[in-house]
Amino acid sequence: MAREINLPKMGQTMEEGTVVNCLVKIGDEVKKGNVIFEIETDKATLEMESPADGFVKYVLAQANQTLPVGATLMVLGEKDEQVPISFVEALTGGVGLAAGTDVTPAAQMPTTILPPTVEPEPARPAGKMMVSPRAKKMAEELGVDLAKVKGTGPAGKITEADIRSAAEAKPAKAAQPARGEGVPPLHAGAQDKAKMASPQIAEARLGATVPVNRLQRITAERMLKSKREIPCFYLTVRVDMTDLVACRAKMNEAGGVKVAFNDYIMKAVGTGLEKYPLMTGQLAGDSIKLADAIHIGLAISVPDGLVAPLVKDVNKKDVRQIARDSQALIERARNDKLDLSDLEGGCITVSNLGAFGIESFIPIVVPGQCSILGLGRITDTCVPDNGNILVRKLMNMTLSVDHKVTNGAYAAQFLDFVKKTLENTKALMIDKG
Repeated sequence: MAREINLPKMGQTMEEGTVVNCLVKIGDEVKKGNVIFEIETDKATLEMESPADGFVKYVLAQANQTLPVGATLMVLGEKDEQVPISFVEALTGGVGLAAGTDVTPAAQMPTTILPPTVEPEPARPAGKMMVSPRAKKMAEELGVDLAKVKGTGPAGKITEADIRSAAEAKPAKAAQPARGEGVPPLHAGAQDKAKMASPQIAEARLGATVPVNRLQRITAERMLKSKREIPCFYLTVRVDMTDLVACRAKMNEAGGVKVAFNDYIMKAVGTGLEKYPLMTGQLAGDSIKLADAIHIGLAISVPDGLVAPLVKDVNKKDVRQIARDSQALIERARNDKLDLSDLEGGCITVSNLGAFGIESFIPIVVPGQCSILGLGRITDTCVPDNGNILVRKLMNMTLSVDHKVTNGAYAAQFLDFVKKTLENTKALMIDKG
């Protein structure tokens, strides 16, 4: 019996999704739980599993097509079942089918439904080529032939790291993109930062029109929502990081996982949220709903923009455990391997621009969270002390807070607690062994 496969709601805020890739073709047998589509939502690119068994009779969704939740993507049926076109028309009312397209039963159609003006894709190597949308875009930017790239991701999926490796392995002459002559090479540090930036930024020139990618559009929509719906106030303190800088250096010399300043800061924030739980809340009618667990977002720059996946249960972990989790998140984010569980359920985000020389900034609260902590660089600063001048390592922290959830006095106590925790390395329970 024929059955339609619809676009599911793959996240609390999802209203629509973009079809990145269809992983099956007409006539294929599909088992319940098999991955059949890659869908880009408002938060990440996710794998969509089939909710039923069957054979693919029609594929109605096209690559790069954005559809609302509940839209029909595919029709499954029994192996020898002839599903009439009237069944498809009843599902869609003709909407979503290309104008003038004659939809043919699966028994007569070897490929996915496409508009008549679309040329068939060139032959590809045997087997299904799986590539993340960001990796595909990067390949186009760097002139890398996907057919010659071996994927190292799950099931052989091609990732951004694979594209970078392929680009670096190309002959020097071929590796130079046609972006003008006489451009000096970036130094090592700048190259690292350039890899984190969007390819659009590298292509930007005065007078040019730069297209906005989907991640940038989503970020813009969410930040606009934040500015419209979250009345914020802002608190700034200066933290003496001198002891923590020395402690981190000593800890990393001991070997094992490398701990970043963000890991200590997240630990201090997680401990503070336990003591000041209103800072985890969200207004829900005439009540404030507090978070069930302390998950902290970490703002990460990726080639197409910015994401803020979550380090889970921060208050229950020591700094080394947090470091392991954050490093894994950064790796998955930059290889486009985040899933929905990495992105939903946070109560605060940490955003650090210190590596770019920024001393302080006011970050924008992520919708669905109470606050966000912006961190500047650590600077050597002369500080008077009983008639003497000491050189201390200071860092600015700015907390943006949703005034619907809490007031300035409560948030100030929370921020002061985080500051004092960072200044007292013992309070961080730095290493549990």
